Order: sequence, then structure tokens, then C-alpha cells
Amino acid sequence: MRIITLNCNGIRAAAKKGFFDWMQEQQADVVCLQETKAQEAQLQDELFSPAGYTRYLHDAEKKGYSGTAVYSRVPARKVVKGVGDELIDQEGRYLETTFGNVSVVSLYMPSGTSGDERQQFKYRMMDLFVPHLLKLKKRRRPYILCGDWNIAHHKADIKNWRGNQKNSGFLPEEREWLTELFDRHKYVDAFRCLPQEEHAYTWWSNRGQAWANNTGWRIDYQVCTPDMRDKVSKTHIYKDQRFSDHAPLIIDYDFQLEA
Repeated sequence: MRIITLNCNGIRAAAKKGFFDWMQEQQADVVCLQETKAQEAQLQDELFSPAGYTRYLHDAEKKGYSGTAVYSRVPARKVVKGVGDELIDQEGRYLETTFGNVSVVSLYMPSGTSGDERQQFKYRMMDLFVPHLLKLKKRRRPYILCGDWNIAHHKADIKNWRGNQKNSGFLPEEREWLTELFDRHKYVDAFRCLPQEEHAYTWWSNRGQAWANNTGWRIDYQVCTPDMRDKVSKTHIYKDQRFSDHAPLIIDYDFQLEA
């Protein structure tokens, strides 16, 4: 089972850069997108409904903002849009698709980089999300939560860690939140299940020469329940083409997706 996640920073912009042509070549079973920045009515062109995939969308109420999507080779048995919080759900940040033997979520955690108000909103979602994750775990079925979590966990996940310790995305309380999720609640950072090269990142600022110098952050994850830990067989961050300021994170699992 191959799963791809990408913050596409505008699904229409990514399409113009060849994303859907590339996606078709990857033969992925599930593709999760975040920050689609489009309403369903704006995606009527057949380009946005590639052959062989069923599409699910959770649009933000605000046009040109946020939003999540899932493309799957087999139809989902159930689709859940949102976590049950009006303020969070109106931004289209959580889309859960349930298949025969696994559930896959496209998740877009808020960024706090624009100021204190949005940072507090980010903390709000973090606080609500842990009980939600514990509830998912009690269902005793595999879950894979893919997306832009907007937090770099360790120093290995960010190039300039010294200069970012007081910035949103690398704040001590954000990092501790992920540590608790992984260590105490036993969710799994699938990318780290296998040995990785140094300086493996998924996002680069558009400022300066961040991309050219690989001054990046790893803020895109596939976070899975413990039963999927031993199923991770291959990981890859695709950087040969740029569809966004993020790179696609591709993970293969020794697991057969069932309808």
C-alpha cells in the first residue's frame, strides 16, 4: 500500500505544475492533500478527477483558504469531515476516509506564524486533538493520519533549529506535544521507523535561498497507530519536481488496502 501526502499550497496551482500527471505515475493507493484552497465547484475540470481514483473533499468555508482532500483507488466505506468543533471544522482541516481494513486521514494543523491569535487557535486544536486520537485508538483498527502537522519534532527535523526555538512550529510546548503523542500514547512517526539520511525536510520557506540551501523543516508526517509500525517498508521525500513549497512524502506499507 502506497500513501502520499502533500500540502499542495493550492490544488489548482499544483495542477498547473504537473502534480496530477506525476500522481498518476506513482500508482499510490491513497493520496492526501492539504491547503487545497478551493471549493468543490471550482474543481469541475476532469483534471481534478483523475481516472482510477475516487475524490473526497473537505473545503474551508472561506474561499481560497485551507481545505483537505483524499484521492483513493478504492471507494471509502465511510467519510468523516471534521472533528466536531465548529471553529476548526469550518476551516476544512480534517478529512477521515474509512476503508475495509484501514482508515486514512488528511490533516492540516493550523500554523501560528501569523501571530498570537492563530497560535492560540493552534493550541486549541492540539488540545482537542489528543482526546480525538485516543478515541480513534480505541477502535482497534489501523489509522494513518497524513498531513501538514506544522511542527518540527526534533533538531534533526529542522535545519536552523537554534534560530527557531522561539518560533511557531518549533516551540518547546509544540514539540513536547508530539513527544507525548509518540511516547505516551504510542502513535508512530512512520518516517522514523526506517533509517534516514540527515537533513530530510518537507517544507522550505520562499524567503531567501531556503530551497537551494536545503534550509528546511520536516513538518509533514504520516502518523500511524502502533499496529502499522512494522508495516512501514519504504519512505521517500520527492524533490525532483516542485509542486508546492512542500514536498510529497511517500510511504509504502507491507499491507494490502481492502475496499
